[in-house]
Amino acid sequence: MLMAGQNELIQDRRSLYHSFTLQVLASTVFGAMVPAILWFGVETALFEFAPVRTSVLGSMLATLLGIVSARRVNVYPGVKQLGSIIPSFIASYGIVAIGILVLRLGYSIPVFGVGFVTSLSIYLAFMTLATRSDQNVFYTVPGGRINRLANVGLHTRRLTEPMLPNHRGAIIVADLHADHDDSWERMLANAALQGVPVFHFKQVYEAATGKVQVEHLSENSFGSLLPNMSFMRIKRIADAGLILLVAPFLLLPLALVAVLIKLDSPGPVFFRQFRMGYRSQPFRVLKFRTMRVATEELDEETRRRLAMTGDKDPRITRLGAFLRKTRIDELPQMWNILAGHMSWIGPRPEAVELSRWYQQEIAFYDYRHIVRPGITGWAQVNQGHVTELSEIDDKLQYDFFYIKNFSYWLDFLILARTALVVLTGHGAR
Repeated sequence: MLMAGQNELIQDRRSLYHSFTLQVLASTVFGAMVPAILWFGVETALFEFAPVRTSVLGSMLATLLGIVSARRVNVYPGVKQLGSIIPSFIASYGIVAIGILVLRLGYSIPVFGVGFVTSLSIYLAFMTLATRSDQNVFYTVPGGRINRLANVGLHTRRLTEPMLPNHRGAIIVADLHADHDDSWERMLANAALQGVPVFHFKQVYEAATGKVQVEHLSENSFGSLLPNMSFMRIKRIADAGLILLVAPFLLLPLALVAVLIKLDSPGPVFFRQFRMGYRSQPFRVLKFRTMRVATEELDEETRRRLAMTGDKDPRITRLGAFLRKTRIDELPQMWNILAGHMSWIGPRPEAVELSRWYQQEIAFYDYRHIVRPGITGWAQVNQGHVTELSEIDDKLQYDFFYIKNFSYWLDFLILARTALVVLTGHGAR
């Protein structure tokens, strides 16, 4: 049995590197402030030149935002602890830099640059040590639906008797809805008393896979079944604001793409298709055409088959393959975002024919339409493009995870991963 004193010692050892206060102090003070002082001198850096002082304070603020962002994003599945740090720091320093420019404050590029490099390096060092110090092992309690954790990529050990594991980093996982023997119930209660984490298997499954399995709507922990409505309203404003900000810079490149499409193959520049949208309302999506023009088929079975894009689809043009890989073909959907049909981030809208088919075959499929569909989404950055029913069931679980965890932080993570997808072409068809 894990003794209370041993458990406190384990928590203390873990807190050395995971301590938020220690991370902030070391990264902001030693990472942003001290290097600038050593570079320019104490009196000069802090008292004489306002640009240097502004840059030091801006670096400290950006470092704090970067740490908060990295820690929040790290709670999502599939996020490597070190992999989220650099995007978080780039975003936070970029936001602070934009704020300084908007306010027309004086700044020093060397100080800001030194602050970024040193604070990022110190925080990476902290998290490297923290990662190496983790020795978490998930101990599963037999019974119920615990076998669902068998193939989710976790380091698990099956308990054979109701005894607490004497292991640093032990975590107990059980189906808390199952009827366990009294001895197992006492062990779970004792684990909680001793400070050993005890989790319901569904929490661990979601955290490991990024999916939510919905069996009964009364069981899915969505509360009123509505996502965060306040965030949805703010998200709508942010979506439109971002388009108004980037549109002037994209008009010329998009016009060039339109010309290239006309030169590459005969047919219209844009592809229009009815997709199932927000609250199950069909809308007409706008994309750059990436396939050769086909004759219109009236048969629904044929339209559904043509709506599926396979690997190395022969209908895709040479230019279309590049546009799909880089996701440039999706940019005309900015019009759909302005019109309120879509968002930058959300479940990918399916063709109406496919959506009706999935609705008939998969329970709860319609629930994915409770938020606006997006140009990119959680399923896209984890799974890529899929059309078969077996794959759509997994995609639906990713969509439910997004709806359940509907937040700024998850959207930020999806944006960062989408940038990686664009660079690598993963999931493009």
